[in-house]
Amino acid sequence: MDSVFDELYKKYHHDVFQFLFYMVKNKELAEDLVQEVYIRVLKSYERFEGKSSEKTWLFSIARNVAIDSFRKQKGWKQRIMEKFDWSTQQVKDELPLPEEIAMQRDEFQLIYRCLDLCTIDQRLVIIMRYIHELTITETADSLGWTESKVKTTQHRALKMLKKHMEDFKVKEGMDNEGIKVER
Repeated sequence: MDSVFDELYKKYHHDVFQFLFYMVKNKELAEDLVQEVYIRVLKSYERFEGKSSEKTWLFSIARNVAIDSFRKQKGWKQRIMEKFDWSTQQVKDELPLPEEIAMQRDEFQLIYRCLDLCTIDQRLVIIMRYIHELTITETADSLGWTESKVKTTQHRALKMLKKHMEDFKVKEGMDNEGIKVER
């Protein structure tokens, strides 16, 4: 089991951390949640039937850990709907994550902010499909949904994301031509 656990950790710990970081927007909390994910992996690996890939199974656990974390927080629904504010939430690290570097670009910051205005399900699908590049089948397996529900949620999420970005740019008096949200 130790070698299997070590292999799972080496292969996927960064992806799991990245997923949780996008969900909770807090580095320290994401690190704590990664530990919780791997505690659950240790406790339940013998029940893993191999019906899905290990990566899909890990993301399913990570999703449940993130949702459990939201439920534990007071006012979790309100927190999810708030915009991410860079002035109050600071991620400090000697070497920035690649995602942090990318977010410095205006368009990525806008997408990142507008993603917070989407529902939890929409955020989950966008993060899994476009950031972690899971297939529709892998996303459905991770979330325990049908492929049809993933496709519908993805379509609605992209539509909402584009609308929020357009609204933000109109509000800020920015040029709308640069908005591109593709499937």
